[in-house]
Amino acid sequence: MSLYRRALLQATAAVLAARHAPAEEPAVSTPLSPLDCREITVPGDRTLGRRFTLCVPRSFSPAQRFPLLVLLHGLGETVDERLGVRAWLDRYGLQSALARLRCPPVSRTSHRDDWGDGIARVNVELAAQPYRGLVVACPFTPNVQRQDDPRAALDAYAGWIADIVVPRARLEAPVLGDAAHTHLDGCSLGGFVGLEVFLRRPEAFGQWGGVQAALSRAHAPGYADRLAATIARTGPRPLHLETSEGDPFRAANEALAAALTSRGVPNELLVLPGPHDQPWLRESGTLEMLLWHDRLPR
Repeated sequence: MSLYRRALLQATAAVLAARHAPAEEPAVSTPLSPLDCREITVPGDRTLGRRFTLCVPRSFSPAQRFPLLVLLHGLGETVDERLGVRAWLDRYGLQSALARLRCPPVSRTSHRDDWGDGIARVNVELAAQPYRGLVVACPFTPNVQRQDDPRAALDAYAGWIADIVVPRARLEAPVLGDAAHTHLDGCSLGGFVGLEVFLRRPEAFGQWGGVQAALSRAHAPGYADRLAATIARTGPRPLHLETSEGDPFRAANEALAAALTSRGVPNELLVLPGPHDQPWLRESGTLEMLLWHDRLPR
């Protein structure tokens, strides 16, 4: 069984509940919203993607420039392109996480414990340095397992992200237009696809992160080898792995972090309480991911 089929079969079981979980109210741009968002259509393959949502922080000075964060969504939204490009807004809590980061202290919004002592750490960090802001691009993420040739599909998708989506986002938004300030992250399936994109086009991105990335523990050493070789060739890249105690991919993410460390590749691993679902993202997962990217040098 290929690594793509194995990882995506595991992901299918993990996200069934999340796929049908109640979503947040549709995120719309209002005077109180932290982001100004619009959908952009670009050239592309209809099976791999032809649009993305671009979200720009409100209330910034004309001379201000932000890092660009490309966020890939999970398996549950691969059934529909518009659902996919709005997943982070409508289902994963992007707007609410940004609103909480901009107006600390961050407080709990759920009766579940999806934080542990993490919320205290977050508030200490925000007290020391306020959230600065990111431009976020949310492209459609395809289910590559449905393609006749998953490896070729990933090759093509990596090219679409690096050569079409990123340049268009740079034209449309006030971003720092170099690879060092172009970030890549993804959730579940999007973490897996994002890692494959990063390994194919490392020159296009300054860092990679995965949120509950749908990886296989058996393939952690191979990914660590590929990342180590890539970083040796292209230079240091911050790497971030975020998972949770109830995440079915926790062991794989921990194994990848350990394998990277054993190869001398710096990385950060965060394990929060909670399951693999959208309420976890809305409460703590998305906020922690955004804060990590915001803390990187600029």
